[in-house]
Amino acid sequence: MSSLPANPADDVIGQPIRAQFEVFLDQHRAALNSCLDGLTEEQARRSLVPSRTTLLGLVKHATFVEKVWFDEAVTCRPRDEIGIPATPDESFVLDAADTIAGVQRAHREACEASRRATSSLDLDDLLHGNRRGPIPLRWVYLHVLRELAQHCGHADILREQLLAE
Repeated sequence: MSSLPANPADDVIGQPIRAQFEVFLDQHRAALNSCLDGLTEEQARRSLVPSRTTLLGLVKHATFVEKVWFDEAVTCRPRDEIGIPATPDESFVLDAADTIAGVQRAHREACEASRRATSSLDLDDLLHGNRRGPIPLRWVYLHVLRELAQHCGHADILREQLLAE
């Protein structure tokens, strides 16, 4: 009998939907953050596609996503007060100070802040700080999960290309 690798998602199959959402979100957050593991700074910054998408840029963008959906949407604070770019496209821009360690740390800190910001909320609680108007936390969880899943796929392909060179 073969044993499958441990999967935290399997542990929440019978749990309430909130626990399921949070485990899936955390798995995708961790997967995206770890796409930089074992790479050089040059590899993490290397552009392999015509867009601004790089592995380092993907994790930096994921930090922006956390702050948009779990700070701006929850607190109604403007992006300039939060200290994030005005647009998603700008969140991929790397500056000279961006390093693998720094971007990963900022992402982990943003994820922890997201968990704290939503810990007292219910899935049906409305968040008022989004341009769409009030939206329930459950929709935000689904939206962020979808975005993280897409970016994990992008990261898998970029990393495969880098390591094949």
